[in-house]
Amino acid sequence: MNKRKQTTGLLAVGLLATVCAIAAPIKKNVADEVVWIVGDEAIYRSDVEEQYSQMRSEGINIGGDPYCVIPEQIAVTKLFLHQAKIDTVEAPENQVASQVDKRLDYFIANLGSRERVEEYFHKSMPALRSQLMDVMRTSYITDQVQSSLTKNVKGTPNDVKKYYASLPEDSIPYVPMQIEAQIITINPVVPQQEIDDIKSRLREYADRVNKGEASFSTLAIAYSEDGSAMQGGELGYHGRADFVPEFSAVAFNLSDPKKASRIVETEYGYHIIQFIDRRGDQVNVRHILLTPKVSVKDLTDATVRLDSMRKEIVAGKFTFDEAAQYVSQDKDTRNNKGIMVNPNTGTTRFEMQELPSEVASKVELMKPGDISEPFIMKDPKKNRDVVALVKLMNRYPGHKATLSDDFNMLKQMYEANARKEIIKKWIENKIKNTYIKISDGWDACEFQYNGWVK
Repeated sequence: MNKRKQTTGLLAVGLLATVCAIAAPIKKNVADEVVWIVGDEAIYRSDVEEQYSQMRSEGINIGGDPYCVIPEQIAVTKLFLHQAKIDTVEAPENQVASQVDKRLDYFIANLGSRERVEEYFHKSMPALRSQLMDVMRTSYITDQVQSSLTKNVKGTPNDVKKYYASLPEDSIPYVPMQIEAQIITINPVVPQQEIDDIKSRLREYADRVNKGEASFSTLAIAYSEDGSAMQGGELGYHGRADFVPEFSAVAFNLSDPKKASRIVETEYGYHIIQFIDRRGDQVNVRHILLTPKVSVKDLTDATVRLDSMRKEIVAGKFTFDEAAQYVSQDKDTRNNKGIMVNPNTGTTRFEMQELPSEVASKVELMKPGDISEPFIMKDPKKNRDVVALVKLMNRYPGHKATLSDDFNMLKQMYEANARKEIIKKWIENKIKNTYIKISDGWDACEFQYNGWVK
């Protein structure tokens, strides 16, 4: 008999398959049957068929025979869940619920409404939420077991050196061009009249809500400048630490779902907030955000100020480092001499596509040590215009990774590979010590892990 081949990474496919489990059950023309037994738990043909059907409808590339890939991943998940019971690993319900709310918000934002989400998944929102809770709970527990197994993985310089030496020439990664840069930003002064106008509008919205003349969510959809506007300003369940302190101080003291809060000022602008529900230490609220707009004159004045500063830096009156520390209003970099840190990697190196577009367009033609002319850019966190100067510190041409230039990246690769090997060995050892039975016709596979067929 020819063996079915399966070569793709099961953990990645399994995540997609698990998410696909929220699909509605399909109608089957064959009687349901047990196809695998793992310990004292069964895997049914319907489990496999349902996930396979949904993955096909979503265009997901399974990367192998679905009747090999899918049941193996379900079995692997059952091994992790069994270990979690032994280790008494449990998922915090508040955290799981918060993740589910974020996922539902994502579905609503992309599909347009709750009704369209229900139509797409052929489920009511409560039923969809219940199944997502199971999916997220399983994902959390599995992650915790894997983290426990690999918590001691830490690559030493010697480990990384040996790993690098073992890589075939065609497996050494190519590192695209990267840069390091410093930045100084100034937030132009917002006219008081603009602030007064925004507060007046928010007071009007709050009055209309409090008098029952308009719904908060309708006003949020129409006027809020936050990304949550499409969901009527609803933010989902969050703990205090998820919000800036000024917002949390008001949001967590609300209790009347028919009233709007006083105006709250944060670094993002001005808000009014409405209570929806409380769940343990988390609260779900709506908000309307209005952000003061900077006038052309104020942007011009800030540009002139930074231009004068640039000339003084070039003339040697003070350094870029000093200017960043004492003048820059970018709180993420001013205490670090203006050095930008890549949020994706935690390092100071950026590929061009990882930079804000305005910064990338400036540094593209600069040489190390050059300081740009002042320019206007959009603060990606606060969605407001600021004026900036950028200094190119270093440019690293694209190259094959080397120990001297790319040690941190190679260390991460070594540690990822070490974690993968630990988990693989653990799974195969768990298989040896677990009762496994695979029905005839379902065992003719080249599985990712050894030992399933006994």
